[in-house]
Amino acid sequence: MDIKTLLNSGRMLMGILSGNPQNEPLHYGEVFGVWSYLSVTKGLLAGYQTLINHTGDHDLKNFLEDLTQSMKQEIQQIDELLKANGVGLPPSPPDRPIANLESIPVGARFQDPEIAAGVSRDIAAGLVTCSQLIGQSIREDIGMLFGQFHIAKAQLGARLLRITKEKGWLVPPPLHLQSPELVHA
Repeated sequence: MDIKTLLNSGRMLMGILSGNPQNEPLHYGEVFGVWSYLSVTKGLLAGYQTLINHTGDHDLKNFLEDLTQSMKQEIQQIDELLKANGVGLPPSPPDRPIANLESIPVGARFQDPEIAAGVSRDIAAGLVTCSQLIGQSIREDIGMLFGQFHIAKAQLGARLLRITKEKGWLVPPPLHLQSPELVHA
């Protein structure tokens, strides 16, 4: 490689990694991570719309409705980000219709504690995914976006934890009440 090519590539790299983050290209890890996050979020949204139909508890139903609104906003923001960067979007399942809880046979219904536990698991997994995307991003706008999603998920997770405790649905792991005796040397 001659000196002119080396200098030009250095200038190009400096131009890519400075200034307005929206002018920087996404790297393959960012594309895959953001696209995958969007795909999973779209699938979970359809599932939660279905679970709203199964929910009998008023507080849990309100929580799920707020959660799905938050997810719709995330989807819109990520759709715009990927489109602006020329990345094709994953398919979106159709919105689920509203159903009457009483029309779902009792044996076929998800129970409120099951719904709360499953959504709690998904929120925890979403926190990990947001953290991974923050850590691998070199574009500040993507790191900040997933930082915002992380904060929103943490708040939703805390709210759901309060609901599960208040309703008596939380099944804690065995509590460690005995502490080992300290050995003095």
